[in-house]
Amino acid sequence: MGRVTQRRKVHKFVLDGSPQALEFPVRHREDVLAVEEPLEIRLGNLSFSVTMRTPGNDFDLVAGFLVSEGVIWTPDQLVSLRFCAGEDEDGVQTFNVVEAQLRPDVVRPDTGRNFFTSSSCGICGTDSIDAVRKSSHFSPAADPLTVPVETLASLPDRLREAQAVFDVTGGVHAAGLFRIADDGSAELLCLREDVGRHNAVDKVVGWALREGLLPLSGTVLQVSGRASFELVQKASLAGIPVLAAVSAPSSLAVELAEDSGMTLAGFSRGTTLNVYVGNERVSMRQSSASGAPA
Repeated sequence: MGRVTQRRKVHKFVLDGSPQALEFPVRHREDVLAVEEPLEIRLGNLSFSVTMRTPGNDFDLVAGFLVSEGVIWTPDQLVSLRFCAGEDEDGVQTFNVVEAQLRPDVVRPDTGRNFFTSSSCGICGTDSIDAVRKSSHFSPAADPLTVPVETLASLPDRLREAQAVFDVTGGVHAAGLFRIADDGSAELLCLREDVGRHNAVDKVVGWALREGLLPLSGTVLQVSGRASFELVQKASLAGIPVLAAVSAPSSLAVELAEDSGMTLAGFSRGTTLNVYVGNERVSMRQSSASGAPA
């Protein structure tokens, strides 16, 4: 997996009380880690942001980040993406600087703020909550999608089955975009993994932008962790009507989902899930005998 993972020797302490553990309580082994490196995003020759991410799908990450920042929303607004010169102490290209060229008429954001984004937070450099309540060019509220509850509940397992990097590291988040068909089945369109959950979402959104798929009507975004405010914001700006998370949403995430006309589900664990807003999009199968929910 190249720079996505890194091997490191570790000392493993075993304290299970077994005879083998009592005789050999410390074992030496190799572990596989998910790589985390900085990525500088430039608009032309001006530095715009630095984010900590897992290398891979970097052009998708940059494109998605620009959508999430409300800078672009159509693929023709993004003229080109390229890696810039960036070298480590040995003079080896790091591929940790990406330059985006925007169409001349695209309004440039304030590059003077030059904010830093950690792998755990997608909006750490934003001055206020009001500043991140951006106006979307797409309206999830108008999306007529309905999703069978069984389909929605099955998506975390579908996501987990496709997580190749998590399988070997156990240390990355995932975001999966599913298209819901007329028969209620779900097709996985795109999956991305990253040490940062917001990066994983940006990579999915960036992929969709570059494929000319925005707005992402008729889709569900399934994420592996919690549903935070910035994830709802990113989904809303991409026109995604349903966001589902394995863990809990925050109060502000629920408020933003409600304001945006989205459906937000949490604690989706295969057999149970909570729908916090937008429950009208989640359907139950009806029994042919009685008409009661199955």
